[in-house]
Amino acid sequence: MKIRRTPGEILFEAANLLILSILVLLTLYPFIHVLFASFSNPAQMASHSGVLLWPIGFELGAYQSVLENPNILLGYQNTLFYVLAGTVISLALTIISAYVLSRKGYLYKKFFNLVVVVTMFFSGGLIPFYLQVQSLGLTNTRWALLLPSALSTYNLMVMRTAFQSIPDSLEESARIDGAHDFTILTRIVVPLSTPTIAIMILFYGVGQWNSWFNAMVFLRSRDLYPLQLFLREILVLSDTSDMTTNMTSDRELMGETIKYATIIVTTVPILCVYPFLQKYFVKGIMIGAVKG
Repeated sequence: MKIRRTPGEILFEAANLLILSILVLLTLYPFIHVLFASFSNPAQMASHSGVLLWPIGFELGAYQSVLENPNILLGYQNTLFYVLAGTVISLALTIISAYVLSRKGYLYKKFFNLVVVVTMFFSGGLIPFYLQVQSLGLTNTRWALLLPSALSTYNLMVMRTAFQSIPDSLEESARIDGAHDFTILTRIVVPLSTPTIAIMILFYGVGQWNSWFNAMVFLRSRDLYPLQLFLREILVLSDTSDMTTNMTSDRELMGETIKYATIIVTTVPILCVYPFLQKYFVKGIMIGAVKG
C-alpha cells in the first residue's frame, strides 16, 4: 500500500535534496577545476577568469612534464613503501594493543587505558618529539616516518571498542578448548572485526599517503622524500624548474598547469582506494562507536 506524503514532507525532502546538491557541488568543483585546468592550454588558461567547466584548449603537455620528472617517480616509490610498511606496522600495533585493552582480567588495564587516552589531549610538543627521535638515531632514515607516529590513539580506541563488542562466550569456549590469546586473536577476534580493520587500513594508508610534515622535519636526503614533500615544493615553493627546463617563453605559464597536473597525479591513486572500502566504512565506524 502506497503511503501518501504530506506537502510538508515533500517540501522538507526537496529542501534536503537542494542543500545536499549544493554541498556536493561545492565539494566537487575545486577538484573539477584542477582537473580541467591541468588539461588546458597554459596561455589560454592564464587569460581565463571565472568558473572553469571544461578544458580550454586541450593539451597533455603538463602531464608529460610531470611524468618525465624523476622526482615524481622517486616520490611515488618512496610513498608506496611508506604506505605499505607503515600501514602494516600501525595495524599490527593497533590490533595487539586493542586486544590487550579490551579483554577482561588483564592487570592494570584501566591504568593503561587512562594513559592512552591522556595522549589524545596532551602532547610534548615538536621540540621534545624531535629530540626523542634524534636520540634514537632515526633522523634522516625511513624509520623516522614509520615508527614515531605508528600508533594512532583514536584508531586504537575505535579498535578496542570493536573488540569489546565481541561476546565473551566465544573467548570462554575457545579457552575451554585449549586456545591461547594468540589463537583467540587471530582466529576469532580479527575475523569478526573485518569492517573495523578495513577502516583502519584506510585511515592509516591515507594518513601515510598525505604525510609530509614529519618528512620535512626528519629527512635531509632527497632520496628518502615522499611524494607529498615534492608536491609541497611545487605548490608552496613554486619550484617547477625540473619540469620546465626545455621551455623558454611560456615557462612561467606552463608552470601553473604543471601544478594542477601534479595535484591530479598525486591525488587520484589514493581516491581509487575508497570504492573498495566504502562498504565497510559506516559499519566499521559504528561498531567502534557502540560502547565507550
